[in-house]
Amino acid sequence: MKLATLDTGGDGTLLIVSRDLTRAARAEAAPTLQAALANWEAAEPALRRQADAIEAGTSETMAVDSLALAAVLPRSYQFLDASAFLAHNHILARAWGFEPRGEAEPPLMYQGLSDRFYAPHAPVPFRGFDGDEVDFEAEYGVITDAVPMGISPRDALGHARLLIIINDWSLRAFGPSEMRGGFGFLHAKPPSTLSSIAVTPDELGDDWHAGRVHLPLQVHLNGTFFGSPTGAAMHFGFGDLIAHAAMTRSLCAGTLIGSGTVSNYDADIVGSACIAERRALDVVAKREPTPYLRANDHVAIAALDNRGEPIFGIIAQKVVTIGPA
Repeated sequence: MKLATLDTGGDGTLLIVSRDLTRAARAEAAPTLQAALANWEAAEPALRRQADAIEAGTSETMAVDSLALAAVLPRSYQFLDASAFLAHNHILARAWGFEPRGEAEPPLMYQGLSDRFYAPHAPVPFRGFDGDEVDFEAEYGVITDAVPMGISPRDALGHARLLIIINDWSLRAFGPSEMRGGFGFLHAKPPSTLSSIAVTPDELGDDWHAGRVHLPLQVHLNGTFFGSPTGAAMHFGFGDLIAHAAMTRSLCAGTLIGSGTVSNYDADIVGSACIAERRALDVVAKREPTPYLRANDHVAIAALDNRGEPIFGIIAQKVVTIGPA
């Protein structure tokens, strides 16, 4: 089942979308995705019946206008972003000389901004590009229903109700000082972008197992290939991440959990999902560092099925400068 949100303001209007992303109908079981997640056990069977009718051609539908879609979850009660790919940490550690994280250490996770998420076609505003070191981070993510405190990783995975892709924008200039301060990110992490489409895990078939999306995440910068690292390389699966987040508290329905930058140890071959990692590879290779984003640069992110079609739609955005209010 594939879901989207029509941009009607606020939390938008929940749509059920055909598998080929061409047709959709307003969901009858819930007005918004947040409402569906809050009552998922009751809503999901009704949503699936309507989705089956759309595929069978027995339901009235409308054409999908991708520009009319919001982020599939326009805002959420909670966004927790992890760093689940040890390759990313180890590549940066090798370049910058810090101690790499060990395999037995718990996952890193921070609480991100969640009062809004950018639509995947919307221009992304920044105050400027001269010193803030604007970067993208291509990630996989899950959206949960309500998760009880103290749940095991095995049981936690059953609460990953929907899969998405994310561009977790970063201002690298602020990261080091904010981490040293001990209170976590603030200026380093502006709003993120979510895909227009969320899919139930069964839509991926064998490409979803062990709490991981076993597909490359394709990244292009200004129309040029930047990377296609696979999500299969997560050191921590999403069951581990959900359980870690719920260790000392329950999670509300609609909690969004990100994988962190998708990264593979053979990044010199498959490419990277963020500029910071590419710059680390540049340091090791003793070559000119890849520049951070500049005004009007264009970033595109997609995960493709075996026919080459985007599963979650395409995140395709331009970064722009916005002056002070």
